[in-house]
Amino acid sequence: MRHVPPALALLAASALALAGCASTTSASDGPAAAADGTITIGAVLPLTGSSATIGADQQRGIELAVADINANGGIDGKEIAVDIEDSQGTAAGGLDAARKLVSVQGVPAVIGEYSSGVTIPVGSYLQEQGVVHLNVGSSSPEIAEIGDFSFSDIGLDTLASSFTAQQLIDGGFTTATIVVPNNSYGEGVESTLSEAFTALGGTVADTVLYTEGQTDYRAELQRAADSDPDVFVYSAYGQDSALINQQAYELGLAATPWYGIYLTMCVGDSDPAVVEGQIGMDVNYTGPDGDAYVAAYEDAYGEGLASSYSAYAYDAVHLIADAIENGDSAEASDIRDALAGLTEPFSGITGPISFDADNQRVEQPYATMSIVDGSPIVTNGAGS
Repeated sequence: MRHVPPALALLAASALALAGCASTTSASDGPAAAADGTITIGAVLPLTGSSATIGADQQRGIELAVADINANGGIDGKEIAVDIEDSQGTAAGGLDAARKLVSVQGVPAVIGEYSSGVTIPVGSYLQEQGVVHLNVGSSSPEIAEIGDFSFSDIGLDTLASSFTAQQLIDGGFTTATIVVPNNSYGEGVESTLSEAFTALGGTVADTVLYTEGQTDYRAELQRAADSDPDVFVYSAYGQDSALINQQAYELGLAATPWYGIYLTMCVGDSDPAVVEGQIGMDVNYTGPDGDAYVAAYEDAYGEGLASSYSAYAYDAVHLIADAIENGDSAEASDIRDALAGLTEPFSGITGPISFDADNQRVEQPYATMSIVDGSPIVTNGAGS
């Protein structure tokens, strides 16, 4: 494999400059880029909308990967570029972005998105077009049903819920109320977590499925409080999470422990004061080379990781680059075959990556976390 151990060869001081000129192209750049030998792939990310904080962090992971690959000789001497299009955090916006990448740029592979409600229609469209799709942020079990051109380098809820349920039981919680969005992601969390938690002897006191984008969640929160659980288990995106956390705090619900599924997502846009002491889990970005990645990120951007998700976008670019080089082709069907035909786990920032028969990540490292002094701290997991 051509893969350089992630981030170890990265010169972080120059990475941002490299990324700024090499990671993104516009639609008009596509033909010229192809003519000069640059290999262009695509990405659909929520750069605006309620999940823009995560989208920006995913973009940074892509930028660092592009800089890393090109600084180490590219793909058989050819530079790689990633055309990043904004989904605006909506299914319609995501589909428009994917159509532009396919019809104008003619990319053979697309990375993204973040929300399952966007990832599933985008992935389904790419499947219809015969373009490789690599999911880097969504976890709905429905993603496994998209088709043979769709892959995930992040674990789905079947894995996440098993980990969460065990952590809840180990933490001494026997009754839980689940608070999640009423969408494909939330439904996946609710069904898989309820099954895993009850199988371990826990009881789900209530499930509250809330509608996204509301200006007031007090009714849903009061219903959750009325169930009187040992712990509130919740998940929310961006500005929804900020409002839910603020109103839960104002209603006095913080007296009961709050467990966030994908905690950095749940608190990223919240007032640190209202989420202090929350606990939870998250995908773990600290594989064998995780510390080097974190250092490179901090050197390039002057601040710490905004979430756990940039590393999955970083790994995705490297996975596709390896597939192109190993298959000696940038054609979509050849990239698909190379990814599906991995004979040994890919060594990623997020740990070893291999795919099952549905092209989904087989093993996903997770970490337990808590909010201390306003910041998420890893309390158990690689790098803790």
